[in-house]
Amino acid sequence: MESKYGKQIVTELKMPEVSPEKAANYATFAKRILWIDENVVEGSFQMNSSWYLHPSGASNTPGPHWHDCDEIIGFIGNDPENPSDLGGEIEFWLEDEQHIITKSCYIFVPKGMKHCPLIVRRVDRPIYHFSTVTARQYEVIKDE
Repeated sequence: MESKYGKQIVTELKMPEVSPEKAANYATFAKRILWIDENVVEGSFQMNSSWYLHPSGASNTPGPHWHDCDEIIGFIGNDPENPSDLGGEIEFWLEDEQHIITKSCYIFVPKGMKHCPLIVRRVDRPIYHFSTVTARQYEVIKDE
């Protein structure tokens, strides 16, 4: 017997197709955990999560872009005795401001705000990362 609401629970990675090159680049520094959007669960907004395991280098991470909706981005350390310690260092840009992140944090990126690059500079312990946008799919807009 099929569950009425079991389809609302996502336990396997089902993400949009990406080029083999992009997937291989991402795998050099991170391991994707889960992805949800309207293609995975009808009506859902988009959210994804990963473990950052190694420094990324500037060429493997998202460049400057913006979205037509709000986004929340999180970087969380994994030390339960000191949860604010990120266990690494992330370089993150909001508009023309560079931020060096060494503490667990949430970042609110309003609709239309240019953000990134996101560069994983140092990883002492795996860093949990997630992002969520209020749209049904993750769409990047870049200035041409």
